[in-house]
Amino acid sequence: MTALPTSPAADRNKQAILETLQRVLPERGMALEIASGTGQHATWFARGLPGWQWQPTDLQASAMATIAAWTEQSGVRNVLPPMRLDVTSGQWPEEADLFGEAFGETFDAVYCANLLHIAPWAACTGLMQGAARVLAPRGVLITYGPYLEHDVPTSPGNLAFDESLRNTHPEWGIRALPAVIAEGQRAGLHLRERHAMPANNLLLVWAREPSQPG
Repeated sequence: MTALPTSPAADRNKQAILETLQRVLPERGMALEIASGTGQHATWFARGLPGWQWQPTDLQASAMATIAAWTEQSGVRNVLPPMRLDVTSGQWPEEADLFGEAFGETFDAVYCANLLHIAPWAACTGLMQGAARVLAPRGVLITYGPYLEHDVPTSPGNLAFDESLRNTHPEWGIRALPAVIAEGQRAGLHLRERHAMPANNLLLVWAREPSQPG
């Protein structure tokens, strides 16, 4: 078996995320993944969610070959060829004609992991607005990663991580969840579910309608 580029973080968190997705998502649907990176999540989730078709995307053209190689090596049949997508663009993805032909321009889920803290704030705006454009009426946006919460103490590890991110790039950093919620609401998406995950991360589910009390 050929050794492929790997993300240690994706390898560590893939099973915990999958188990949450299996509880959150229906039995079948179409998913669009933003910032797929190596493609490890796409192939792992496709195997664990056999009723779902998974469309990986990434900004980096160099990621296309890696995602395709992970898909081929995994043997899964429900991961589609990767497409290039700039989350801040008003057109998702660049191959817009192929996109519309394949999916009717809507998805049952949009999934994005570990992007918002290693990108400018414009990526958060673009993610919320773009997801609102392409989600089916009852579709959900799922985001995963670290967040700063006003009523939850930030772990020492996340504080150090946030400092290192901001030292690396002035526009990076762990995002304050209230600011992300406000950005989602401006796009018509509401935080419906919050799932605490290992290593002080959160998996958040966003929908057009907020959760109902009781």
